Amino acid sequence: MLLSRVLLSPDTLLGRLVRLIPEDPTGANTEKSALKAFFNHRLDSSPQAARHEWLEIVEGHHALWNHITSPKRELIRSFLNTINLEIVKRARPTSVFNFQSASVGNLFLTGARIFTGSFEAAIYLLGSITGVKDNVEVIPAINSNFSYHISAGLRDGTVIVGQNNISHPIAPSSIPTEAVSPRTHSRKISFDMLEHDKVEDANLPGSLPTLRKQNIDFRKEDTEGLSSPIDRIWYINPYGQEIRPSPNSRVVDALDDASCVIFSIGSLYTSILPCLVLRDVGAAIADPKIRFKILILNGCLDRETPEYTAKDFIGAIVRGCCGNESIAETDQIKEEEWKKYVTHVVFLEGPGTPYVDRVELRRLGIEAVRVYGRRVRSDSSVSLNVAKPESSEVVKSAGDKTITSIITEGINDATKVTVDSSAGMLYDGAGLGRALEAILGGKGDKSRRYTLIG
Repeated sequence: MLLSRVLLSPDTLLGRLVRLIPEDPTGANTEKSALKAFFNHRLDSSPQAARHEWLEIVEGHHALWNHITSPKRELIRSFLNTINLEIVKRARPTSVFNFQSASVGNLFLTGARIFTGSFEAAIYLLGSITGVKDNVEVIPAINSNFSYHISAGLRDGTVIVGQNNISHPIAPSSIPTEAVSPRTHSRKISFDMLEHDKVEDANLPGSLPTLRKQNIDFRKEDTEGLSSPIDRIWYINPYGQEIRPSPNSRVVDALDDASCVIFSIGSLYTSILPCLVLRDVGAAIADPKIRFKILILNGCLDRETPEYTAKDFIGAIVRGCCGNESIAETDQIKEEEWKKYVTHVVFLEGPGTPYVDRVELRRLGIEAVRVYGRRVRSDSSVSLNVAKPESSEVVKSAGDKTITSIITEGINDATKVTVDSSAGMLYDGAGLGRALEAILGGKGDKSRRYTLIG
């Protein structure tokens, strides 16, 4: 069974929310750490063992419940039972839900969304239960109870459908290039759709089979490179047609109220650009009243951005904000206007990191700020190049309101990060915080922080 219109993305939204859960550095409040471990937990990699583990959690006697107080345990269980009931209702002899490696936090969010009928309400509920600070808000870029999908067009004309297929596929996802007659191709597509339509789930009849496949067991390491660089990405409907959705109205309101925007660490084409290509978002970012538009450059290159330089990252962001033009149409966007969308680039310098031409960026009116971090070794461990002293949280402001993306992914948490020898560098949280405060002028601790999730 595939709950493609029920389950949320396990890595983008939930990852940001879990990182916002406060921890008690003294260790006196064990419930905070227990809640973080609970919502961050993934079930066993074996489908049978995962199903058994899920039942233990739902029934309330799994070890994860240790140190979580009874009132919160029963509140959380009520929403887990909601999603469990939905899964049981949809079960058929030929279609059962696969709990393999499923995220407990993701299942909770889905149950809360089904119960309340609101995606934002589910986010608010998780934040309230875990004690996320009141001045921090996580805003979904699109507020909908339905799934949205993206496609990527490569420069050689290949089209890849689906976020996971773009960034870390487990099977071929592009259209085969070998010659085949139109009649044979039509029969194959019709047969595939017919087989998928026999499964009674949340998919619309005739929708793309690629969008119905589960992609739970994937690895970001050792994935094959793309046949050609990505030209652009766009949203598609269930039938594969390009669409351009409108953003959550709260996103535009937050941008209108912002003095700073931070483009966070993350996959360029599958995490960052899906937020930027929505209607009106680019125009809101270009507003001159937003003084600081800071790109925190990734500390490594990946399948989506092979051999990319800092200028390539900026160019992709500018194209996304300007209507999602292809690279061939980039000449229509004058480089002098790039600073309307990116004013600063924060970067690491070391093996595997994107190249930064500071002279070229200065010519574009964009300031480059180098910070120190941890170098990733081939044994997946990290070492601190330069230790930076104390620092506070990511962005702080006294009077102005600040809009940011959470930048703690891969930062200051090296023991929990599994990487390979090509992973480059990891940011040090203290050094990054100091750099951002220096850019913003050392503002205080009373800002309102927003995180936009695509």
